[in-house]
Amino acid sequence: MVVRENFQSQLNELKELLIELGSLTETALKESVTALKQQDLEKALEIIENDARINELEDEINDFAILLIAKQAPVASDLRKIIAAIKISADVERMADFAVNIAKSTIRIGEKEFIKPLEELPKMAGLAIDMLTKAIKAYVDEDVALAKDLSEIDDEVDEMYGKIIQELLSLMTKHEDSLPQITQLLFVCRYIERTADHATNIGENVIYLVKGKRYELND
Repeated sequence: MVVRENFQSQLNELKELLIELGSLTETALKESVTALKQQDLEKALEIIENDARINELEDEINDFAILLIAKQAPVASDLRKIIAAIKISADVERMADFAVNIAKSTIRIGEKEFIKPLEELPKMAGLAIDMLTKAIKAYVDEDVALAKDLSEIDDEVDEMYGKIIQELLSLMTKHEDSLPQITQLLFVCRYIERTADHATNIGENVIYLVKGKRYELND
């Protein structure tokens, strides 16, 4: 019984590390979008520098998970919890990379006035970040219904993504002098869209964790 309680404590510790990773990534994404909107180059540089801690934390999660598998030889649901943690941490870390990429695009755009006000793009980013928040909550609560809800939000993100891309492409033909900026904004849109996709991946892993079977949210 003592061994079992110790193992459960370690599983909880693994979950706490993943919650921290999610929190740091959510902050990085929010700050990257703010830095872009405000063309805050110092903030963008800070986001890039802070990514090292996120990478270290993902490594810590992976090492801890592997150690649990090696030492505890978990079976069935406990093994799924560990595998899900490894997969989810990889998705979250990738989302943090997108925050870094947005920050780099912000630096490349610099302080040149935007070709048009950034309105829809931050809204799309807000949806994607909300998906991350919900995905982590679904993981913590093992909430299958919440995990499945991510698919509907992802559809919204995809719809907004398509509209913004078309608008930016149309601006390319009218403002050739702004091609570098438009190109970076196209990249940012892609990073945000991919962030939403990774959130749905987390949802799929939550369903696997709880149900023990695969469920596609990105149809």
